[in-house]
Amino acid sequence: MAVAIHIERDRETRKILLDLVKSIQERDVVTYEHSRRVATYVQRLARFLGQNRHDARKLAFAALVHDLGKTWITNDILNKPSGLSAEERRLMERHPVIGARILIGCDVHPFYVEAVLHHHEAWNGSGYPAGLCGEEIPLSARLLTIADVYDVLTSERPYKAPCSQAEARERIRQGVGTSFDPKVAQAFLH
Repeated sequence: MAVAIHIERDRETRKILLDLVKSIQERDVVTYEHSRRVATYVQRLARFLGQNRHDARKLAFAALVHDLGKTWITNDILNKPSGLSAEERRLMERHPVIGARILIGCDVHPFYVEAVLHHHEAWNGSGYPAGLCGEEIPLSARLLTIADVYDVLTSERPYKAPCSQAEARERIRQGVGTSFDPKVAQAFLH
């Protein structure tokens, strides 16, 4: 009986998440495509680190909605072709909190909420929104962080040209121990 309830709850959660993914796609196809690539990267990374298929798939679903909060950011900020002002950056940095609140409102498992909420934390504590440091950062968010950064680096954005894979790998190497969990970064680079 408990297994059946758990399976049904997982099915309901996946449906909610997929509905949210569709809303991201309808709002901003660039964010949607980015999220799809991040989901692929993070699922592969999770499997490489020994996570089972079920847990790696959950992480991929978290990646699909990791930028959900950006659906509430105005286009003039989201698609700005130059650097953000301090106020615009402050607004942009709210997107993890906004996304987490939407997920809480949808009553999804806390795993998804914490992955979305903390995907911009940095290993050295300089990230946001909570300034978590090291292993205080949920593993799901540490994996999402590196997959997210890699895709941002290697993708064209309104404000920058894409880096080559070699350049992106070097930037990740430079962030080991500051931005990224050293073990996760090593696995990602492998």
